[in-house]
Amino acid sequence: MAVVKWERDESVAVIKMENGENRFNPVFNREFLHVFDEIEKDKAVTSVVIISTDAKNWSQGIDLIWIQSCMAKKDFQAIRDFMYSLNDIFKRILLFPVPVICAINGHAVAAGAILSLACDFRFMRADRGFFFFSEVDVGIPFIPGMMAFCRKAIPEYKFEEMMYTGKRYGAPEMEAHHVVMKACPNEEALMAEVMTFARSFNKKRGVFGEMKRRMHKHIVEIIDREDCEYIEPL
Repeated sequence: MAVVKWERDESVAVIKMENGENRFNPVFNREFLHVFDEIEKDKAVTSVVIISTDAKNWSQGIDLIWIQSCMAKKDFQAIRDFMYSLNDIFKRILLFPVPVICAINGHAVAAGAILSLACDFRFMRADRGFFFFSEVDVGIPFIPGMMAFCRKAIPEYKFEEMMYTGKRYGAPEMEAHHVVMKACPNEEALMAEVMTFARSFNKKRGVFGEMKRRMHKHIVEIIDREDCEYIEPL
């Protein structure tokens, strides 16, 4: 059974994460990248929306149970491969040649929050779900690429507070600091707002993709040049 699926709603590709907490592991990563490959082939798509089918969670980040099992087996190469594939997902979204919009309809935690930051635009429901970084509490420090994604969308003063405290934030506060475009009162309002916004795009892929490559060149360089220094010793 697939854990990530997509369907086209007119010109909008709607990606549905269908694995409960939607945690990243090799299977989830592989399917996520495959979905983006399929969407890029469909020239009728002019924007992408990412949602979760879970009632509570958008994405809880890395699958810690899977990571712990690899550590117990001393399968460190599997962890390295996983970290690189996680970066592949973030870069795929960052450079995708149409707008990628996330509808945060539940908790967005740690790498799940970073996934949303890789997107071009974010909307969040106000009546359920928190946005936060748990790394400081679970003992997994950010690597340079992750920090670059955070700085792309979060003001530096707010990012420092979020990174060092692990505090949980609701949609209104994230809207106030421009991390999300709009805090929507409930899921119905969230999806209506997101789909209306997504349908407003009809940009040429060549130009849009090139603008994203130029805008985010420094993030890609950080991922490609610096992250291996922290991933390889694992």
